[in-house]
Amino acid sequence: MSIIKNLEQLIQNGETNLDKKARKLALKSLEAAIKAVDPKSLIKSKLRLKGSILRVNGCTFDFRRYKNIYVIGGGKACGLMAEALEEVLGDKITSGLVNVPKETKHQTRIVKLHKASHPIPDESGVEGTGKMLEIAERASEEDLIICLISGGGSSLMPMPRGEITIADKRQITEDLLKCGATINEINTVRKHLSEFKGGWLAKKAYPATILNLILSDVLGDPLDFIASGPTVPDSTTFSDAIKVLNKYSLWDKAPKSIKKVLTDGEKGLIPETPKVGDETFKKVFSVVIGNNRVASMAACETLKSEGLCTLLLTSLLEGEARHIGTVLASLTLEILASGNPIKKPAAIVAGGETTVTVVGKGKGGRNQEIALAASLKIRGLQGVAIASLSTDGVDGPTDAAGAISDGKTIARAEVLGLGAEEFLADNNSYNFFSQLGDLIITGPTGTNVNDVSVIIVL
Repeated sequence: MSIIKNLEQLIQNGETNLDKKARKLALKSLEAAIKAVDPKSLIKSKLRLKGSILRVNGCTFDFRRYKNIYVIGGGKACGLMAEALEEVLGDKITSGLVNVPKETKHQTRIVKLHKASHPIPDESGVEGTGKMLEIAERASEEDLIICLISGGGSSLMPMPRGEITIADKRQITEDLLKCGATINEINTVRKHLSEFKGGWLAKKAYPATILNLILSDVLGDPLDFIASGPTVPDSTTFSDAIKVLNKYSLWDKAPKSIKKVLTDGEKGLIPETPKVGDETFKKVFSVVIGNNRVASMAACETLKSEGLCTLLLTSLLEGEARHIGTVLASLTLEILASGNPIKKPAAIVAGGETTVTVVGKGKGGRNQEIALAASLKIRGLQGVAIASLSTDGVDGPTDAAGAISDGKTIARAEVLGLGAEEFLADNNSYNFFSQLGDLIITGPTGTNVNDVSVIIVL
């Protein structure tokens, strides 16, 4: 069964057999990328339970030492992660709760799946996070806490600090998402507005032992930025958070409660987030079970098996989405002109996470914007396709995972009276590709390791 629900339509939208083939190869590789980071498969491949001994990537846990085993955490993939963990550990789990997106349909027997809002936090998220803190605070030295962490955890696990309200958190989150801030910058701010993130969960769970199982959605896997690092040392400060808001001209419009917490923190009037060297973290063990490189490599292997010369350009892609789209198109032109950096039939895979600085009033996402910008540069070419999607199936505030374009995209759009440059200027990529039938639709995939873009040149 295809992960991409409209796969056949997307292929048939190619005007020539060569265009159809390029589209099919691009989409097949993207499906392989998503399958490779299925949380259930990753959990089961990393965890080995024999009797009372659990082995995870070189770490060993003897369950005979622990009175209780609790499971907590949050993120887009945590429904499937919790399902898999129950299948591995069964009744060895005492109890638990993880915050998951509202659309989650997974079923668990022991660990409660508490539904909350993403990407904008809500009161339900606060409620679930509060219950996790209760579990952590009652845990003793004889207990093991398994913390499931995946992308989306920052929004799904809110616990505002001081007099900050959830409405204040929503406002600053929306502003940061629209201004083009990176996930690291956004989470720098979030950590310092929270009683839970930035190591505070681990601090409150001490002296219990913590095992973090992490599906990374942050480039390079810096643990303190994935879901804002609730159980690891924080490398950022209150001053860093203030600098982020000033950088994007958000300080003056930020709610008073947020400015008060950050300025009080900078002055030392309230505690800084826990840092490296804190004894809390001597009892914390972290394992990254999957990341963008795993997904990107799976896409590459699929394309190699189809006989294409294949290159993983990077799994650390960053930058403004429309500029990245232009770069990917330029690589396509270079392959056709000179056979560099690889010869035809060629495939290039680039994983990572771009940003969109919203200046228009349209609707779209970073992957759709990549494909739209690329379409302007590959106009008129035969047998090429550029596709990009978010591995969680949700690209920006839309129901699409991404989009695909080829050398005929602009001509097809002009027949419909659509001006690609105008749609790009208005950040309206969703409505552009919707009218062409070239949105990639998967629905929520249950995983989240950033984005994957693919170039095909036949």
